[in-house]
Amino acid sequence: MKNRQECLYHELESRLRSRYPSDVLIRNRLEDLPALGVPLHLALGVFDGVHVGHQAVIARAVDAAKREGGLVGLLTFDPHPIRVIAPNKAPSALLETLDHKARVIANLGVQLFIPVHFDHEFAKMEATEFIEKLMAAPVRTVAVGEDWRFGHNRGGDVPFLRREATRRGFKLEAVPPVMHGGDRISSTRIRQAIRDGNLDDAEQMLGRPYTVTGTVVEGNKLGRTIDFPTANLATGEAQLPPDGVWAIRAFLADGRKLTGVSNLGLRPTVGGTRRSLEVHLFDFSGDLYGQDLEIRFENHLRAEIQFPSIDALRTQIQKDANAARASLREESSI
Repeated sequence: MKNRQECLYHELESRLRSRYPSDVLIRNRLEDLPALGVPLHLALGVFDGVHVGHQAVIARAVDAAKREGGLVGLLTFDPHPIRVIAPNKAPSALLETLDHKARVIANLGVQLFIPVHFDHEFAKMEATEFIEKLMAAPVRTVAVGEDWRFGHNRGGDVPFLRREATRRGFKLEAVPPVMHGGDRISSTRIRQAIRDGNLDDAEQMLGRPYTVTGTVVEGNKLGRTIDFPTANLATGEAQLPPDGVWAIRAFLADGRKLTGVSNLGLRPTVGGTRRSLEVHLFDFSGDLYGQDLEIRFENHLRAEIQFPSIDALRTQIQKDANAARASLREESSI
């Protein structure tokens, strides 16, 4: 069991190192933190989406590090704890993959990323043991949402952390929820807004445009035969908007920003049976297999429909491409 866990830790760390900024430290075990040897100011939580409420928590850790020196860290859990503890209550989709989350927090001043592997064994850890392990490192600040619960049977909470802060000498920052439209911002609200296609509302709660990341995988190459090559994206468990044809912006791993048109859905004209995201990038040629793309859904152009023939599909795709270009030009001129 120990060897298997070691393999999981090293595999995750290796994957993140290949995709995360080189000047950000990655550690995925509590036991790895003491060796850093510098004061730590940590934001703790699941942080699905890293929305405006989460950003308020992270900002407390960032501010503490500016005042006192040391590293700003974000400690989260992978997979989402509810998927281990109560999978029947878990959301069917998440706002971000772990890699996407890593890239988002890099722009918020986080210098240390700690994605702790969460499994049934970890779920048995009492809150007292968790804090004992965490405080083996020189932790100076702990920032959490004021309703955060952790440890076996959710035994740890803010009153518990306040007692531990007094006893152990760290500063606790318990951050109240951030409100939007009269209700607290939550990952659940944002996922519902995205499902409903209300991306403006999702953007306000996220504090940034909603995007999805995915790795380009091999498809059936039909697009090439009709002069519209597409990149097929494996988006994992990420929350997706309503099916249909979208005008999109794409951000490549090398920093390039492109526009395009995408189809999200089952592809009924070609007998598709699984929901997929296919992206055609304008004025682009090259091999994207294995690369990560970040997609921003800008405008929903039409619903997905079944066409009587491939020729009819080709004709409609050209119309969709023209409509996407026009909508993106109009948007850029505003």
